[in-house]
Amino acid sequence: MRIAVLGGGPAGLYFATLAKQLHPEHEITVWERNAPDDTFGFGVVFSDETLGGIEHADPVIHAAMRREFARWDDIDVHFRGTVHTSGGHGFAAMSRKRLLGILQERCAELGVDVRFRTEAPSAAEASAEYDLVVAADGVNSPTRAAFAGSFRPSLQTRRCKYIWLGTDLVFDAFKFYVLETPHGIMQIHGYPYSDTASTFILELHEDVWQRAFGEIAATSLAPGESDEKSIEVIRELCADVLGGHQVFANNSKWTAFATVRCATWRHENVVLLGDAAHTAHFSIGSGTKLAMEDALALAACLHEQSDMDSALAAYEAERRPVVTSTQRAAQASLEWFENLGQYTHQDPAQFAFNILTRSRRVTYDNLRLRDPEFADELDTWFASTLDSEVRPPMFQPFRIGKLDLPNRVVVSPMDMYSSEDGVPTDFHLVHLGSKALGGAGLVMTEMVCVSETGRITPGCGGLYTEKQEQAWRRVTDFVHGHTPARIGVQLGHSGRKGSTKLMWDGIDQPLPEGNWEICAPSAIPYSEANQTPRELTVTELQEIREQFAESARAAARAGFDLLELHCAHGYLLSSFLSPLTNRRTDEYGGSLENRLRFPLEVFDAVRAAWPAERPMTVRISATDWYDGGIDVDDAVEIARAFAEHGADGIDVSTGQVVSEEKPEYGRSYQTPYADRIRNEIGREYGIAVIAVGAISSYDDVNSLILAGRADLCALGRTHLYDPQWTLHAAAEQGYPMPWPKQFAAGSRKPQGGRTDGPKPRLELLRSGETGTAHARWRPGSDR
Repeated sequence: MRIAVLGGGPAGLYFATLAKQLHPEHEITVWERNAPDDTFGFGVVFSDETLGGIEHADPVIHAAMRREFARWDDIDVHFRGTVHTSGGHGFAAMSRKRLLGILQERCAELGVDVRFRTEAPSAAEASAEYDLVVAADGVNSPTRAAFAGSFRPSLQTRRCKYIWLGTDLVFDAFKFYVLETPHGIMQIHGYPYSDTASTFILELHEDVWQRAFGEIAATSLAPGESDEKSIEVIRELCADVLGGHQVFANNSKWTAFATVRCATWRHENVVLLGDAAHTAHFSIGSGTKLAMEDALALAACLHEQSDMDSALAAYEAERRPVVTSTQRAAQASLEWFENLGQYTHQDPAQFAFNILTRSRRVTYDNLRLRDPEFADELDTWFASTLDSEVRPPMFQPFRIGKLDLPNRVVVSPMDMYSSEDGVPTDFHLVHLGSKALGGAGLVMTEMVCVSETGRITPGCGGLYTEKQEQAWRRVTDFVHGHTPARIGVQLGHSGRKGSTKLMWDGIDQPLPEGNWEICAPSAIPYSEANQTPRELTVTELQEIREQFAESARAAARAGFDLLELHCAHGYLLSSFLSPLTNRRTDEYGGSLENRLRFPLEVFDAVRAAWPAERPMTVRISATDWYDGGIDVDDAVEIARAFAEHGADGIDVSTGQVVSEEKPEYGRSYQTPYADRIRNEIGREYGIAVIAVGAISSYDDVNSLILAGRADLCALGRTHLYDPQWTLHAAAEQGYPMPWPKQFAAGSRKPQGGRTDGPKPRLELLRSGETGTAHARWRPGSDR
């Protein structure tokens, strides 16, 4: 087979060495337009797992790399005159120039034809001449551009600027320095890569960059030239960090990170590798790691499969899940740094934990495994801020308004579709009672509707008749009489999403018969299958507002401890907030201020009807997941408006507003929205913020609470899986949480097994570090 490799970086060279080892008869040519000793950048970072793969694949390369490594276990966070150190992280780095030298030498030993100072043929020319073209031509890949119709790339340029430098200051750990400068917040990412030098990256938000460097930064530089004026200013700004040491440049210039994604990595006999196919932000040290893992997997798949089509399909099937996971973590990390300014009010201990867990790959439990002493210090600090005993963060008490909660766990509102004429049944008594017995601090009802025509389905509960009120009183009496939990009611109106089937008969699908007329701010159906709602008149808005107030009075009589106003998920109040569903031209439509008018009127009416000593929260959709809809900036202003009207908390969900939405699902995928609102609005107004959305482990709850990204965590499906989830989480963590006396015999966990999902605890140490082809790699073998 004749193989053309376009690009002589780590990805291209490493692939060439592995493919040549497996098939010495292959003719492999690598094109690299730079000289052999030209390289840009400084240190490259590897995890222990990636190094294990390299060792299996080619012990010669691994041995040469190992002799060059600078290793560290600690991460130091320098913030506001303090240093917090977390150990047990186990990474290694080396000079990028030496890595390329090792790979070049190995190519020469194996007979790979590497052509330096030579422009590669075009992708079209190479694909016609060679059996396989491996495009390892970087983030600005000409190959990806040439076949963009097939690869369908998307490039997202981010909002921070950074510059990559080196220093003769040899760091003894990975270093995060947060600098508070006259221009704004800046951050340094630093790590050693040899016994004489370290990588030194300065990153800052584009607004801060404009103030600090906008007037002096070079607008055009020749290839290989560095921005010396900026670097001179950096030396002054970072003088305290450098302590007399030098920074040096190597093609160092300001850039904004571009996240590259492609719909596919293959066009006929052309395949993308490394940064040409995908990028992941440098703050999780993943670029060279991903590229070399790609190379390993591609070489292995070509060896294992009987034909090229199968090999390229196997390569992408194997690598895409790994890359997607890494990109998700990298996205969380880069967004954290973009929003760094919203965390600088935090205590240095909390800030250190926050920065360490920013990507959600490192967690509370994970840090406890790596560095128990550090974890204990954090627990002690958090307890001291609450004047409480030391315990896992999720079990620290919390006060929302004037209501005391025994812990931070909330059973999220979940529609059960099991009421009869709006009356909750024995099902609700058992369902909600079991969740309260299970240890959660706050149990929420499903959305309880304020009128018969405000129901979603015929099975939805209500609070508009005396019989309904009495039935709910039976539930609250049980919770109060048998558990320490509090119980809240969520009030709402279905709006344009009403008159539909029970969920299990067809979610959001219209009833085959017995439909009732639905209403909305504008006459826009939820989907082509749904009814077109009637646009509400101002008089009808006043009637609905009073229905909410009357239901609030009934909820108080029914004994609920907390009331939540449902302004999310595309129901009536949510439909007023979103410009996608509110096209009114009167005072209730148009600007965000006008779209907020009716939800705020309802809030004020409910707040006046609801007892002053009982808290009231609002659930919002922080994004519509659709262009032109609500985004996080709007959500901040919506949360601010409700806070100013007296809300005690904001429950931050997302989506379900339009049927065309395109959510970005993933673990804890909605929590960044809660994080933003908590650290802007929650802090400013002293109100609680509740995070919700694919939170399924006690580790995630502890991590979110301790990092200050939320005050409470609401879990839904998790409680359907295990009604005693909170009790079990306490047992797993060794926390002596009191169990109901009737359950006391079960409080001592039987031998064997665990209750917090399928992953053994020790595996958390490698959470997210998904293996690749290296696990099966044996050069010269069939498998």
